[in-house]
Amino acid sequence: MKEFREALLADVGNPNYTMRRVVRQSKFRHVFGQAVKNDQCYDDIRVSRVTWDSSFCAVNPRFVAIIIEASGGGAFLVLPLHKTGRIDKSYPTVCGHTGPVLDIDWCPHNDQVIASGSEDCTVMVWQIPENGLTLSLTEPVVILEGHSKRVGIVAWHPTARNVLLSAGCDNAIIIWNVGTGEALINLDDMHSDMIYNVSWNRNGSLICTASKDKKVRVIDPRKQEIVAEKEKAHEGARPMRAIFLADGNVFTTGFSRMSERQLALWNPKNMEEPIALHEMDTSNGVLLPFYDPDTSIIYLCGKGDSSIRYFEITDESPYVHYLNTFSSKEPQRGMGYMPKRGLDVNKCEIARFFKLHERKCEPIIMTVPRKSDLFQDDLYPDTAGPEAALEAEEWFEGRDADPLLVSLKHGYIPGKNRDLKVVKKNILDSKPTANKKCDLISIPKKTADAASGQNEAKLDEILKEIKSIKDTICNQDERISKLEQQMAKIAA
Repeated sequence: MKEFREALLADVGNPNYTMRRVVRQSKFRHVFGQAVKNDQCYDDIRVSRVTWDSSFCAVNPRFVAIIIEASGGGAFLVLPLHKTGRIDKSYPTVCGHTGPVLDIDWCPHNDQVIASGSEDCTVMVWQIPENGLTLSLTEPVVILEGHSKRVGIVAWHPTARNVLLSAGCDNAIIIWNVGTGEALINLDDMHSDMIYNVSWNRNGSLICTASKDKKVRVIDPRKQEIVAEKEKAHEGARPMRAIFLADGNVFTTGFSRMSERQLALWNPKNMEEPIALHEMDTSNGVLLPFYDPDTSIIYLCGKGDSSIRYFEITDESPYVHYLNTFSSKEPQRGMGYMPKRGLDVNKCEIARFFKLHERKCEPIIMTVPRKSDLFQDDLYPDTAGPEAALEAEEWFEGRDADPLLVSLKHGYIPGKNRDLKVVKKNILDSKPTANKKCDLISIPKKTADAASGQNEAKLDEILKEIKSIKDTICNQDERISKLEQQMAKIAA
């Protein structure tokens, strides 16, 4: 109510003020949030206590992953979405890092692949079995080494397969081709201080960053140049966040000089002045923004807050329109955000959050109240699907492509739309065929062929090694018998 009153006063002070601005028409004015019942939460989880401002949680239509406390290294839990209730202390974890895990991110093009960044200066990419973990996972598919300090940010490219970005406390951003395990772009001289966050734009041609030096930068990673920059985007010393919106504008959250939390909207073509700047409150929790490009709604979750505020971004002043606040009693340690294809379209669910408490994870469902049971086209425009629009090599060569969209009219059912039974060695190399209907038939055959080819090559390698060892043993036997003969002669 306070935010609404502030927005109202701001509008009244505007010379172009009209009543229309107060009762602005929007289908999202009545969005309401609701926490699920206790038996649908994930209980008895020791959420990580590491002092790092990441969300500690990543979600996709199959799994929820949560960074947890781990002795002698770093670990995170990966739970199938249906695995609710109390989680046993002996439940298997992903635990290959030697230092605490700081950030995790699911691959948008394969629901079984997740990347993690850690204090041990490495990035690891993991393949989760189709039905979840039955044993703890210690062997990643690939280890990406290139940072000299802890890695606090990992973010997959939105449209190109196998392209992963990582940012570390060495102030460097590295972009990897995960399929080959190579670092192909290293932006190590653009930031003079710690990077708070990195965000890809809609087609992955640009990134924007927020840094401890109070600058927001828009960077072309392939040309390795800064396209736009704003000094003191927010005057306060506390951490900022910057994310790209679908229209190419940049949305930031930060603090004023008086330590009031702010949000701002910027046009990268002219960053002298913000398009909009709003002050919110004096809480000191960092605001984590979650953006839905389909509905142009931004959800702000403050670390340590017990509320989620949401705003609609439009083309008309004041551009950032306050919608409502979801409040609960418990403060949030972190937050996961479900991609659109994981939502229940039959219940008019437009967002689902996974709120981390100290000992549990609680899903929160955001719904638009509608009387009809029919599919609501206006709430669910076609959304980014699981197919990659480009291969890694194409993107590195300079091509761009928007996300390949899918309709949610009949819901998205993980596992039925595509085959996820892929060979571990091949998980990041499986290319889609042009004809999607043939995909389900052709992938297993191709995978089997690839697997048998790899097995034969491996067998040849082993046989050669065995022959080499046998030859060495024979040579050593001859040498030993000669030495024994010499010894016998000397002794005699």
